[in-house]
Amino acid sequence: MANISNSSSDRSDGAIAGRTPSGGQESAFAKRLDRIQMHLRREWQVYLMLAPTIIWFLLFLYRPMYGLQIAFKDYSVFLGFEGSPWVGFEHFQTLFQSDQFLRALKNTVIISSLTLVFGFPMPIILALMFNEILNETFKRTAQTIVYLPHFISSVIIAGIIITAFSPSAGIVNTVIGWFGVEPIYFLTKPEWFRPIFIGAGIWQEAGFQSIVFLAAIAGVNPSLYESAVVDGANRWQMMWKITIPCIMPTIIIMLIIRIGNLLEVGFEMIILLYQPATYQTADVINTFIYRQGLIGGQYDLAAAAGLFNAVVAFTLVMTANTISKRVSKTSLW
Repeated sequence: MANISNSSSDRSDGAIAGRTPSGGQESAFAKRLDRIQMHLRREWQVYLMLAPTIIWFLLFLYRPMYGLQIAFKDYSVFLGFEGSPWVGFEHFQTLFQSDQFLRALKNTVIISSLTLVFGFPMPIILALMFNEILNETFKRTAQTIVYLPHFISSVIIAGIIITAFSPSAGIVNTVIGWFGVEPIYFLTKPEWFRPIFIGAGIWQEAGFQSIVFLAAIAGVNPSLYESAVVDGANRWQMMWKITIPCIMPTIIIMLIIRIGNLLEVGFEMIILLYQPATYQTADVINTFIYRQGLIGGQYDLAAAAGLFNAVVAFTLVMTANTISKRVSKTSLW
C-alpha cells in the first residue's frame, strides 16, 4: 500500500510539475503584458508624437513593398497585381542576359567605387583643415562657401556644369584655348563623363558632409591636446595621433553607410548630364530602371532590376558591418 501511495504521489507531483512551467510562462507573459501597458499609459505622449512618423513609414516605405511581387510576374496594368501571371525568375534571367543591364551594372560599380575612393576622404580632409584654422572669421567664411553647393538644386548644378564645359563659351574651353588647344565638347565624350560627374559630386556634397566629422572632432577631449602640447607635439602630430584616432569610429560608421549605398549613384545628376553619346560610361542601374520602367513601360523588368539593387545593397551593408565589428569593434548594430 505504501508503494502504491508513493507511486501515485510521485505521479501527482509530476503532473503538478508538468503544469507548473506552463503556468509560469503564462504568468511571466501576463506580467510582461502588464509592464507594456503601464509603460504605454505612462509614456503615451511620446508615442503620440511618434505616430505620424510611424504611419508615414508604414504607408510610404513598407506598404509599397507589396508591389515587389511584380518582379516575379508578367505584369499588366490592366490585370493588376493579383491578376498578372507568375513567371518566377524569368525577369532576372532576362536582366543578366541583357547587354544594357550588364553595362549599367558595370558603370554603377565603377562610378560608385571611384566616388568612394576620391569622394569619401574629402569631407574628412575638409573637417581636419577647418579644425586647424585659428582665425574664426576666415573659418566661418570658408565653411559657408563649401557648404553652399549642397543647398543648390541639382538642376542648377547641372546647368553650371553644362555652361562651364561648353565648347563655345565655357570657361574650361576658354582656359585651355589660351594654350592653343582646340575646344572640346566634354559632355559628349564618354571618357570625360565620369571625371566630370565625380568631381561635381565632390564639389556639391563634400562641404556639407564634413559637418559630421567636425561634430566628431568637437567631441574629442581637450585634455588630450593639452597633454600633447606639454609633451612637445606640434599640430601635425596632434592631428595624426589624437584627432584621427578619436574620430575613427565615426569614419567607420560613415564608411559602412557609403558602402551600403554603393549602387545608389546620383540619379538626378546623371539624368541631367548624360545623353545617348555617353551611355557607354554614364548609364547606371537607376537610369536603366527609369528607361525600362517609366519610358518603356516594362514595369516588371524595372522592378526586378530595383529588387536586385536593393538585395546587393543589403548584402554590402551586412558584410561591411560584420567585417568592421570583427576588425575594429565598431559597427552600426
